[in-house]
Amino acid sequence: MNKMISVLFVCLGNICRSPMAEAVFRDKLEQKGLTGKISVDSAGTGDYHVGKEPHKGTRELLDRNHISYEGMLARQVSYGDWSKFDYIIAMDDQNITDLSRINKETEDVYIAKLMDFVDDPGDENVPDPYYTGNFDYTYELVSEGCSKLLDFILKKHTIS
Repeated sequence: MNKMISVLFVCLGNICRSPMAEAVFRDKLEQKGLTGKISVDSAGTGDYHVGKEPHKGTRELLDRNHISYEGMLARQVSYGDWSKFDYIIAMDDQNITDLSRINKETEDVYIAKLMDFVDDPGDENVPDPYYTGNFDYTYELVSEGCSKLLDFILKKHTIS
């Protein structure tokens, strides 16, 4: 039996972008019948919203798209995440910088930005709708990025 692949999505506060990515990725896994083969979680580099549910704008957008975010509560990235996850996927350059401050040991973990998986992305970073207010644009980027990330993982690990 193959080891379950695990993915952690990371943003600043873990209430907008990373829970959106977790929910979207989980939905894509369910649609493809891969729930037992790849696990997914999300966390923030900051502790501003620990224990809170996703932002209202994220919840409304996910509801509109019939994507569940049930049971999601914000948490902060911890040093131990490097031993729990195969992939740590950040939303922007600042998240990458913050992650390297938490743990510089990256040899066993694939760390990248979500948009790194998209050919010719409209943005290299996923803008934070907490500040921009544009949850729809963030969702478009997250959805495309999650599809491409899933394709990458399936190909790399020969999962079907």
